[in-house]
Amino acid sequence: MIIRQYLHADPIAASYLFGCGGRAAAAVVDPVGDIDVYVQAAAKTGMRIRYVIDTHLHADHVSSGRELTKAVDAEYVMFADADVTFPIRGVLDGDVLELGNVTIKVLHTPGHTPEHISLLVTDRTRSEEPWFALTGHTLMVGDLGRTELATDAEVGARALFRSAQRLKALPDYLEILPGAYSGSVCGRSLSGKPMSTIGFERRHNKALSIEDENAFVRAMLADVPPAPPQANQIRAVNSGMMPAAAE
Repeated sequence: MIIRQYLHADPIAASYLFGCGGRAAAAVVDPVGDIDVYVQAAAKTGMRIRYVIDTHLHADHVSSGRELTKAVDAEYVMFADADVTFPIRGVLDGDVLELGNVTIKVLHTPGHTPEHISLLVTDRTRSEEPWFALTGHTLMVGDLGRTELATDAEVGARALFRSAQRLKALPDYLEILPGAYSGSVCGRSLSGKPMSTIGFERRHNKALSIEDENAFVRAMLADVPPAPPQANQIRAVNSGMMPAAAE
């Protein structure tokens, strides 16, 4: 297994390149900014980027996903029901993507947005059990994602509650690699530490620890921070419904 985490400061976000060095196959998740960062890292590690995956249609930054997909002739992966105008490899809950000895199992985890997915990653040279989860803006270190940017806030919160229960059921040891960290507008109590485990978050993440759905909804609807500037326009750009400023 080869993995690289990229922590971006403007906008605040996290993206990832990982894959199987032995079989020279990689994926990039939630790419932000200059695509040469990912292209060069893949070349240095001897891997070809086969999949570019966006966990959801972002509202806080413009994705580099389409640009990177074209540059490396990869497949652009999103949830099958994502409301986009361009071709994607649409995945469903339970689908598995292969990267040599590395596998990616798709979990549909809506709430932050309806199309949000998380990714369970396994290195079969180490174990048949998943090693880490890329949780995007569903589960972050210290909090869960806000729920009103792509749908009604209460509808999103109830979907997020169900997604949270599903993630809480994963093994304690499983590492969490989120799509954002402290300073992001997509969460309220985010840690500056950009990784954690299911077990630690189950014990110390206040939002994740709420067991009653109605109490969870009340908590998620309280003290909602201002929306990211131009959130609707950014989602429209990421869906292909509006051209990017440079286009």
